[in-house]
Amino acid sequence: MASETHMPNPNCLIEYSNGQLKVNQEALEILSAISQPVVVVAIVGLYRTGKSYLMNKLAGKKKGFFVGSTVQSHTKGIWMWCVPHPKKPNQTLVLLDTEGLGDVEKGDNQNDSWIFALAILLSSTFVYNSMGTINQQAMDQLHYVTELTDRIRARSSSNTSEVQDSADFVSFFPDFVWTLRDFSLELEIDGKSISPDTYLENSLKLKQGSDEKVKNYNLPRLCIRKFFPKKKCFVFDRPTQRKKLAQLETLHDDELDPEFVEQVAEFCSYIFSSSRTKTLPGGIQVNGPRLESLVLNYIAAISSGDLLCMESAVLALAQTENSAAVQKALAHYDQQMGQKVQLPTDTLQELLDLHGACEREAIEIFMKHSFSDLDQVFQKELETQLEKKCDNFCEQNKKASSDLCSALLQKIFSPLEEEVKQGIYSKPGGYRLLLQKLQDLKKKYHEEPKKGIEAEEVLQNYMQSKEDMTNAILQTDQTLTEKEKEIEVERVKAELANAATKMMEEMQKKTQEMLEQKEKSHQEHIRQLTMKMEEESAQWKKEHQETLALKLQEQASLLREGFQNESRLLHMEMERLKDTINNTHRRCVIQ
Repeated sequence: MASETHMPNPNCLIEYSNGQLKVNQEALEILSAISQPVVVVAIVGLYRTGKSYLMNKLAGKKKGFFVGSTVQSHTKGIWMWCVPHPKKPNQTLVLLDTEGLGDVEKGDNQNDSWIFALAILLSSTFVYNSMGTINQQAMDQLHYVTELTDRIRARSSSNTSEVQDSADFVSFFPDFVWTLRDFSLELEIDGKSISPDTYLENSLKLKQGSDEKVKNYNLPRLCIRKFFPKKKCFVFDRPTQRKKLAQLETLHDDELDPEFVEQVAEFCSYIFSSSRTKTLPGGIQVNGPRLESLVLNYIAAISSGDLLCMESAVLALAQTENSAAVQKALAHYDQQMGQKVQLPTDTLQELLDLHGACEREAIEIFMKHSFSDLDQVFQKELETQLEKKCDNFCEQNKKASSDLCSALLQKIFSPLEEEVKQGIYSKPGGYRLLLQKLQDLKKKYHEEPKKGIEAEEVLQNYMQSKEDMTNAILQTDQTLTEKEKEIEVERVKAELANAATKMMEEMQKKTQEMLEQKEKSHQEHIRQLTMKMEEESAQWKKEHQETLALKLQEQASLLREGFQNESRLLHMEMERLKDTINNTHRRCVIQ
């Protein structure tokens, strides 16, 4: 579905204008049209460090994101390029190129911090691009990572401390990739060659001590180690001679340093094969419209002076999607009932069975498209609406049957009514003649198929309406004695009473069938909700266990390095997480 992501050039997604971050409507429209899951790769770093060149390579183009050749920064805000994923045909690759951090022309560190935080929250892979080696200067330039606790919240609850809240960052933060440009050192320790990943791991080791200088040294390293679930490092040689750097985007690969070309290819291959689909807590895959919702939610929070809260963003997204899920479910129910139901049905149960089958499918559709439905607000709305629709179909069914039967009675009995008017039965023996005629016409009426559930009631109502007419003919029939007439009146009364009793029993039966269907419907909602909650519970448990495994790994590293205090703090985090995992089954309890 490459056409879904036909975007020949990048577009500004979030613009920095007049000291504020604003969303570009055109970019949002592009996102809203992408129904595929998205892999989101964001790159940040100091300005003029070659970020845009790498992003163009990921897009498979030589040009696109602006590759400047002067000290002037060009990328203001966040630019977006959506392209078909080169390795995953059913996914879209969304590339986010951010403005250079520390732009002297802009001189707004507050804005830089928000751009950094947004890039983290919107991406599934976060690339930090810097020049040279990982030294203290490089770490100092990465101070934005230490400010994330001032910008981001995992949960909206005010009862959670900042430290406890940031302990959850690893559960939804992207993978971290550090790209080192113009790297000139030999990758070796104690004379042994090491990988870029080992170099990064070694650079993130902490120093012993408790003075301010050591704390400042350790803080960004601790943040990177604790917040990011997966870390990767790439080193790049200088691409070409300094004089040619200004024309980097126009140079062919054979005009660039072969090592550099190979390193870029390796970087791209890793991003294409290892970057994950963007997901939200609970395993919710993000597509274009969902990414659009996140962007709008986060920019609204920044504009109103709030923190960027993952839980709030997910709940806001859930409100929109759950409402849409209700409408999708109801539309499917209407379409299926419209195709399958032919009114009137022979019995009420036939209609209720059709309703039950279509309702089950509608609930399945709702379950598929909904998430984070707190207190089942939207599911209860769906249940109410489906019950109303069932009641409406039952009313339509009654009316269709009643209208059809009334028309049929008119057709069958109108000749008889004409004969009565002509006085054919107002003569000796006429009453018996009338009774025989009525029996014949009732038999004809009963033989007509597909009259629906109101057939008997409409007939009895008709017969009751003609009681005065038949009684008048009875009373004027001179062949009958007064005693015979009295007996006949009693017989007719008994017949009508018997018919009324049967109709009452039928009504009670229908009422019981309706009650049983309502209970079946409710149980179907509970059954599917239980299944969904068990799946969600398993997903949450899996995510928490993955987070726990990452924390255990980090704790082991801290112990090896001799940092008992940091290890103890991490142990406390893990104990809280274990409690959460143990309580996960409670999510399955139906209120």
